[in-house]
Amino acid sequence: MTDAYTALARCYDRLTADVDYAAWADYVERHFQKWKRPVRAVAELGCGTGSLTKQLAERGFQMTALDLSPDMLSMAEQKCRGLDVLFLCQDMSHLTLPAPADAVISCLDSVNYVTRPAALRRTFRRAYRALAPGGLFLFDVKTPAALEGADGQTYLDEDEDLFCVWRGDYSHKRRVCGYGLDLFVRERDGSWSRAGEYHEEYAYTPEELDSFLREAGFQTIQVYGDKTMRPPREEAQRIFFAAGKEL
Repeated sequence: MTDAYTALARCYDRLTADVDYAAWADYVERHFQKWKRPVRAVAELGCGTGSLTKQLAERGFQMTALDLSPDMLSMAEQKCRGLDVLFLCQDMSHLTLPAPADAVISCLDSVNYVTRPAALRRTFRRAYRALAPGGLFLFDVKTPAALEGADGQTYLDEDEDLFCVWRGDYSHKRRVCGYGLDLFVRERDGSWSRAGEYHEEYAYTPEELDSFLREAGFQTIQVYGDKTMRPPREEAQRIFFAAGKEL
């Protein structure tokens, strides 16, 4: 197994070609538009290869984008060339911004990848401190039901130059879903290279997340269904939290 996101970085966009990043940006912007404080400066935690970053930067938001993987950030910088984006290589649990943000966001279940509750509590405290008074913290998570449902599932993505197979294994004791990936990539000389990676997501309950947010200082907390402005259904696979810092 290689380091996380080292091999995956150059294939990530091809493997996530079905993700509608414009729809994600639309949803994020809806929250910005309804928020009590104008949003211009945005910090994105776990930006990956910068697809959402690019969408929001093109809409005029002043983006600061963070990721723990230098390889993912390299791809993101190339993608966002010519746009006003500051990229930082940081663990989100050690979030440090050069200036307060009007909003801090974390999308596509990046929060689940913080697999130690103590580290996520620290992330929420850092997000609170990074926000200007009245700022918004918006993030989504996969629910425990979604992660438990991935147990034993095998997934396959392929095109003529890429083959990726991965399997989900959920541990009820650890409350973690692990994903082992095998990547086969056709190189320019026609040969195939193989790499493997392993990733984990933690099954946080809505009650835990609410508690962590309140502990960090957030008082106004709303929970929404997957890219809706309504409360989530009981069987929801993904939910969003919008938490406000007091003025």
